[in-house]
Amino acid sequence: MGQIHEVKKLTDNRFVNLYNVKATSVHNTPVNYFVASRARNTEDLKLVTKENHPDGVIIYSVYGPERDKVVLVRQYRYTLGDYIYEFPAGLVEPGEEFHSAAVRELKEETGLTLEPVTVAEGFEKPYFTTVGMTDESCATVYGYASGEVSNRGQEASEEIEIVIADRDEVRRILKEEKVAIMCAYMLMHFLKDKEPFEFLKGSL
Repeated sequence: MGQIHEVKKLTDNRFVNLYNVKATSVHNTPVNYFVASRARNTEDLKLVTKENHPDGVIIYSVYGPERDKVVLVRQYRYTLGDYIYEFPAGLVEPGEEFHSAAVRELKEETGLTLEPVTVAEGFEKPYFTTVGMTDESCATVYGYASGEVSNRGQEASEEIEIVIADRDEVRRILKEEKVAIMCAYMLMHFLKDKEPFEFLKGSL
């Protein structure tokens, strides 16, 4: 196992910061690594705490009386200079329970009301997103969405189009559009499962 000797905070931003890690690898070679993190300070980094509280939440929700449509967002991302299809998502506030965060975020981004589905812990616990670059982890909340679509709760800095997609549109999106990888895998389930949350039944 590699040995970490020093961690230095390089930026001071509200939502994400860059940290420099000095270490020695298992092969006894020097390591100079950079980590992006939601942590506000070095002491809160997961490499320090060894804890995995979710930084964010991703919401996989279905919509309509037949529950045959999925709620997506088409969002402009500066990392790509382009639009990408994703599930509605957002950050978990300090002290906030992540299911509550999911309800809040879906309402803010889409105007819809989320009724979360109870699933085994292993299906919704926080998993890491892009661990080669960041220690960020996100929990996934599944549920049924209802109400009228609205963008009134979106922030001025956001450029988000709300998409209610049936299976034909999901096929088109997967073939033709940029899609976040976690969203893409879930959309593949949506295409194949008659009941959208069939794969969540039972326990791991």
